[in-house]
Amino acid sequence: MQYYKDDKSLLLLGDCIKELKKLEEKSVSMIFADPPYRLSNDGITCKSGKMACVNKGDWDKSYGLKEDHKFNRKWIKACDRVLKDDGTIWISGTYHIIHSIAFALMELGYYIINEIIWFKPNAAPNMGCRCFTASHETLIWAKKYKNARHTFNYDYIKELNNGKQMRSVWEIPTTPKKEKTLGSHPTQKPKELLYRCILSSTNEGDLVLDPFCGSGTTGVISIENKRKFIGIDIDETYLELTKKRILQIDWEE
Repeated sequence: MQYYKDDKSLLLLGDCIKELKKLEEKSVSMIFADPPYRLSNDGITCKSGKMACVNKGDWDKSYGLKEDHKFNRKWIKACDRVLKDDGTIWISGTYHIIHSIAFALMELGYYIINEIIWFKPNAAPNMGCRCFTASHETLIWAKKYKNARHTFNYDYIKELNNGKQMRSVWEIPTTPKKEKTLGSHPTQKPKELLYRCILSSTNEGDLVLDPFCGSGTTGVISIENKRKFIGIDIDETYLELTKKRILQIDWEE
């Protein structure tokens, strides 16, 4: 269901698999997806220096290995229909789901271009003290088939990295408070992370899609850098937040 539309963006409310079926086939240049990590298992974490429950919502609960993997296959396949033949998809995740994601991509014939490690220098401490402190997430960058001529703005990314080739380990702090002034999402990504993904693999005027829109960081970076954006989310609260952040771009300009 259409929630908001202007000349730069389209926000859709509903299940992404159903909403993706309504979009034009092979119309999207790049997809950034931050799917459920299936971490809401009543565990504990550290938030603002205090112990907190890891539960984020029903959308993040695990339904078991087989059902979780089946879901990953279904939404990736739905994305495949709208992605251009020379387009690329970025998918972020922790070890809880990223291996299922990689396997699902390979099952569907995708070629993995890069695996990026997002290292969080300010990651929350481990409260259980029974394992190493988790301080990174993995991003998979993939295309439909090996010989597809995907976009990679090599010279720009090299310049961004002080004239040196950018490597596959990115040290970027977690989302700062200044990016949450209008509200936040429990898995909100920092703008710097999305900036690297979008600016490296799209050009001005390209259409970027986020099937799990959340707080709308993908849309903010896309629009700020003269791309167009489609965002889908099952929760109206987060689409409203995305809308506010998009409208703020116009006010700032």
